[in-house]
Amino acid sequence: MRADQLTKTFGAVQAVQGVSFDVPRGRTTALLGANGAGKTTTIAMLLGLLLPTSGTVEVLGHDMVRARHRAMPLVNFSSPYVDLPRRLNVQQTLSFFARLYGVPRPRRRIDDLVQELDLGELRRRRLGSLSAGQKTRVTLAKALINAPQVLFLDEPTASLDPDTGDWMRSYLETYQRDSGCAILLASHNMAEVERMCHDVKMMRGGRIVDQGTPRQLLSRYGRGNLEEVFLDIARDRQSAGELPHHAPEGALAK
Repeated sequence: MRADQLTKTFGAVQAVQGVSFDVPRGRTTALLGANGAGKTTTIAMLLGLLLPTSGTVEVLGHDMVRARHRAMPLVNFSSPYVDLPRRLNVQQTLSFFARLYGVPRPRRRIDDLVQELDLGELRRRRLGSLSAGQKTRVTLAKALINAPQVLFLDEPTASLDPDTGDWMRSYLETYQRDSGCAILLASHNMAEVERMCHDVKMMRGGRIVDQGTPRQLLSRYGRGNLEEVFLDIARDRQSAGELPHHAPEGALAK
């Protein structure tokens, strides 16, 4: 997956300004930023849901403006903030999306996901009756129904208890290792980002203002965890001279 000089304007507002990055196969990249930083708009353009004002997006070698239909059968996303049909039960929901993506042998694929994600007891329950954590697991099953090669994850472990969240992260890591899937992750759980991500892109004001591996960012800012780095960048502390004295000058790439 590749974004090249992505820009999106809404009237006089530049929501995204010249964003470029790659997400190679078998790698997980985090796209982080405070509310209003531009990450949601960027992800919408990567998925082909919004047309960029300028710049290009390629997913699996396909231009997402001209040939989105060729890429999408091998792309999927998970977000607890996108509602699934509340009146359908879990089985019906997964069957619907299996047909939508043209999944071969859909019953077998659904059975596998139900077993792997421990959804057996929920199979006949309507989505509207599920807890937030249960819905998160169903949403992930939906995201994996077509065995995607590119996966967009928005808060993939939201509302899960720590034990289930840890299990889910392990599951995703195994899926990526076995499939070679490229993952773009948006999360406010910085421990999750440190664990899962090979690369981190930090956004502010519609731009990528710094990037690197989690370890590189921790070293650059002289911080003990990514949450502290996130706060430094979100609050633009470098420009205010507020970074710790041992962080290198020019730590925030403009």
